[in-house]
Amino acid sequence: MVRTIFNVEIKESGEIVGKKEKNTPNILFIFPDQHRGDWLPNNIQLDIKMPNLKKIMDKGVTFNRAVTPSPLCAPARACLASGKRYDNCNVSDNLEDYPLEQETFYSILKEIGYSVGGVGKFDLHKATPWWGLDGWVDDFEKLGFTHAIDNAGKMDAVISGKDDPKDPYMNLLHKEGWSNYHVNDMIGRRQKTHYTELSDELYCDNWVGNNAVNMIKNFPKDKPWFIQVNFTGPHTPFDITQSMKKRWENIEFPMPIKWSGEKNKALETRQNYAAMLENIDNNIGRIIKELEEQNELENTIIVYSSDHGEMLGDFDKYGKCRPQKASVNIPMIIKTPGMIEGFESEALVELQDLAATFIDYTTNENVEFQDSISLKPIIERKEKTNREYLYSALKPKQQKKVMHGLDSWRMIEDNEYKLIVENENNYKLYNVEQDKEELRDISKLNNEKVNELLQYLESTH
Repeated sequence: MVRTIFNVEIKESGEIVGKKEKNTPNILFIFPDQHRGDWLPNNIQLDIKMPNLKKIMDKGVTFNRAVTPSPLCAPARACLASGKRYDNCNVSDNLEDYPLEQETFYSILKEIGYSVGGVGKFDLHKATPWWGLDGWVDDFEKLGFTHAIDNAGKMDAVISGKDDPKDPYMNLLHKEGWSNYHVNDMIGRRQKTHYTELSDELYCDNWVGNNAVNMIKNFPKDKPWFIQVNFTGPHTPFDITQSMKKRWENIEFPMPIKWSGEKNKALETRQNYAAMLENIDNNIGRIIKELEEQNELENTIIVYSSDHGEMLGDFDKYGKCRPQKASVNIPMIIKTPGMIEGFESEALVELQDLAATFIDYTTNENVEFQDSISLKPIIERKEKTNREYLYSALKPKQQKKVMHGLDSWRMIEDNEYKLIVENENNYKLYNVEQDKEELRDISKLNNEKVNELLQYLESTH
């Protein structure tokens, strides 16, 4: 297939005909792990210090009702890569690798002439615990990447690299003499919030930020680029450096919804969570500075999102994998070149919609994805929404009950109601317009709405 990017034609032989136009956009995709959708600078109830993200929000679009197709790392990232919903992405849990024969939006970008890079935690081969000591395995070329420094997630790194490193971050800690300390600290943490003795320089997300800046510096100058910056935070465990902890130890936060535990425990985990977000924002600032120095900032699409949320104590739960709002709702912020005034959108959007959006902004050809709908018309204010329903699910083949206490669940949501079906026979219905915290199950009071949403759920199979 021959696809065209502006005046650059990529022939089937791989030959590039033409030159990069000055206004061909780069794409900076900032993708932290486990950032819940309401912990953003526009939440007046929270003191979230993310000034660099706030600047992007002020000039971009903030989608307030974005959800993940599945609140678990590998499935969510497979849905994103393929532009498919959970039922179609062919990765049901963290024990399955992304199928290499399945096309990705990365491969399409590469095909049309982009340098396609990524740093941080990819989680596209999570079931295979070998990342290469330099962060590159040959599978990345098949997935569509031209540049990659992949590293393991927080716990994957210490479990796999306890004796010998299996990824570049643990390789660094082994060389610096900090691997034994880090392994013992992380394995014993759970919900503990003490600071790590690692220096700021050796802290994983700062290392990821360094790799992002260096990769952008070294991209070829004669073609546009895409980079996905996969920060490991604010994923649990709640590990932060001494300097990060000091800045947040006296900050108050609202208590979790329906929390029955100790106040100090909930407060400290929220302080550490906020500190991880602030640190990610500091790294965003460093990346933006590099774009400014290259005079590429105004020619770069900037996107901020996450693979899933974090319960953070709501309903006495931590982590993800659940159908509640804290777990399935994610940030979705997009700024395109030329935007000077931001706005908030209540459109119903799903994480995998980014696949079609990226391609819509970079190629003249109409590329269709199975379950991904471009957000470009909403960003350009030509439309207010592109979906009637949001869908998320988790039906793991191998990890049943291990992480979330349910064999399976599916979730469907429209502008007013949200239906959760647990284990195929337990229904919960919430009026999310009036009951934003999802506290009152009204399924027995509104059978008509339950049946309407069930019909749509059945149509997704």
